[in-house]
Amino acid sequence: MKKTFELDFRGRKIIVENGELAKQAHGSILVRYGDTVVLSTVVMSKNVNLLADFFPLMVLYNEKLYSVGKIPGGFIKREGRPTENATLAARMIDRPMRPLFPEDFKNEVQIVNTVLSVDQDNSPEITALFGSSLATCISQVPFNGPVAGVKVGRVDGKFIINPTVEETEKSDIDLTVSGTKEAINMVEAGAKEVSEEDMLEALMFGHEAIKELIEFQEKIIEEIGVEKYDYPKLEISLELTNEVTDLIKYDIDKALRIKDKLEKYAKLDEIKENLLEKYTDESLKEDELKELLTKVANIFENVKYEVFRNIVVKEKIRADGRKMTEIRPLSTAIDLLPRTHGSALFTRGETQSLSVTTLGALGEHQILDGLGIEDSKRFILHYNFPQFSVGETGRYGAPGRREIGHGALGERALLQVIPSEEEFPYTIRVVSEILESNGSSSQASICAGCMSLMAAGVPIKAPVAGIAMGLITSGDDYTILTDIQGLEDHLGDMDFKVAGTKNGICALQMDIKIKGITKQILKEALAQAHKARLEILKVIAKQIKEPRKEVSKYAPKTMTFTIDPNKIKDVIGKGGEMITKIILEASNVTAVTDINAVKVDLEDDGRVIIYHTDKDIIEKTANMIKDVVREVETGKIYTGKVVKVEDFGCFVELWPGVEGLVHVSHLAKERVEKPSDVVKVGDEIIVKSLGYDKKGRLNLSRKEALK
Repeated sequence: MKKTFELDFRGRKIIVENGELAKQAHGSILVRYGDTVVLSTVVMSKNVNLLADFFPLMVLYNEKLYSVGKIPGGFIKREGRPTENATLAARMIDRPMRPLFPEDFKNEVQIVNTVLSVDQDNSPEITALFGSSLATCISQVPFNGPVAGVKVGRVDGKFIINPTVEETEKSDIDLTVSGTKEAINMVEAGAKEVSEEDMLEALMFGHEAIKELIEFQEKIIEEIGVEKYDYPKLEISLELTNEVTDLIKYDIDKALRIKDKLEKYAKLDEIKENLLEKYTDESLKEDELKELLTKVANIFENVKYEVFRNIVVKEKIRADGRKMTEIRPLSTAIDLLPRTHGSALFTRGETQSLSVTTLGALGEHQILDGLGIEDSKRFILHYNFPQFSVGETGRYGAPGRREIGHGALGERALLQVIPSEEEFPYTIRVVSEILESNGSSSQASICAGCMSLMAAGVPIKAPVAGIAMGLITSGDDYTILTDIQGLEDHLGDMDFKVAGTKNGICALQMDIKIKGITKQILKEALAQAHKARLEILKVIAKQIKEPRKEVSKYAPKTMTFTIDPNKIKDVIGKGGEMITKIILEASNVTAVTDINAVKVDLEDDGRVIIYHTDKDIIEKTANMIKDVVREVETGKIYTGKVVKVEDFGCFVELWPGVEGLVHVSHLAKERVEKPSDVVKVGDEIIVKSLGYDKKGRLNLSRKEALK
């Protein structure tokens, strides 16, 4: 039986429908937010592997191009692998929901969001998060929700919940925040150098709106929610727990105090291996032995978790001996790669990013085939995380969610300082190669990327640096850590990344493993991050203080000028004949695909942008284009070349693409019987423009020019 629920949320209606669609799913919700419609479903497998060391949760965000009235590109004409936006949307839903499932719940769960209709003013991602939470909450799947999220913008100093496209364009904050009724548990933001105080206010403003959405969900859950599944658990006796704890607690404590990462991890692995070997009883059946060893391994992880937290929170000692607010040793370098357009190396402790900037023509921008209103972008940051960076073997192939997510965060941070297309008419690509990792490689990518941009001569508005903050809680006590490393991230409660300039925040990302964090913790973390960011910016400034005035000699130089938009067709010519001729002649190549061929971008507004490493070739190309669009002035004398001789006169080319007729009666002062007696093909002669006739033909006179 279909049930419908409505909420007037900040002047816009949210309509929730249940009981009509996808009824075989364990939970199904259709959410209408304006004209945006998303179907969210959840299904739980009854088959469970209690010995698994992870919770098998899959969150999907399926973009359907029919939702925005588009047909997919390519030959197949159907949706293929998820776009980067779809991947990021799925991560955005996963991150606040995952910590709210019970820790010992091991049944496989799949949450699938199908985007059916998109109204650009009403975010489908936020709608999908709402639907995912509600579908899970009304189902039998164990879940400590609900959770909800909103977008926050700020226009003219006023905060706005879920801003429209027009408001977003004017906003200096692009914040996505989610949480429970009690606290915030996920943050994703881009900002135009916004202060910590303003960002905190935006977060709290967003949380107040989240409470309204959760209250709405709770009313629906109360009416249509079903009893939760009593899931099977791996029972571990207190006797075994105490026995194993006594065996390993002291050794784990010693191992966690080792400063070197690889030595520390090797010692912890050794303790675990010895422990499992001790409990390997060959007299047990295979299934019984596997269960026992899994229980022992779980106890090992729990002891490591508790000992680590006690060291940090109670003793105020970090894994590598640093103070709580201390950054690991920093080092920088630029121009490591001679033929790239810009390169930089940033090392923070055992985390290292090599970032490379490449400049290309505007026509080399990335084309986006998704649900958003943007169909292209000219600034791209790609993040690569090879397994050798952590001393391991592993899978290599297409980028995963981690690579896409970290790249998007770095791109968002640096995008705030990238010059406009008018100021710097290039497509810009930054690639971060992580060569070594022990925490916060995404923020190292921002630092290295910033330096590589400046080394490449990109006139960024200000240098940007990033830092990752951590949180360790123990009861009511907590400690905030500056510049967390891998172990502090893995065993900690929060990964809070803040990037910005000396003037303010450019990007923010927060993930937590607990139910939420308070305003006070957020405030302290932002303040500590600000101090650390300024320290890193000083180190960057010592290496490269400002962008270089010139781009690399290997990067394309550029020239921009404007022509009458109506003349673009003349520059292109029939079937591209004229522009091809210009490119081949100016570059002295035989094919426009030649690597040495000049690149020409012709914009609809009449802008002509020319790219080449050789300024002389750029100048020659510009002159040839200007010749094509030049207007012939009536009464003016020109020097032209005879290109054809006929019985009635000759045709003279004033410049490429512009020819006129000198009638036989205008070839000389005296009477001319045969034009070939006066001129031949290839001759340069002076002529005077007589203007165009009614058919648009240009008439010239040599006789008038000779006066």
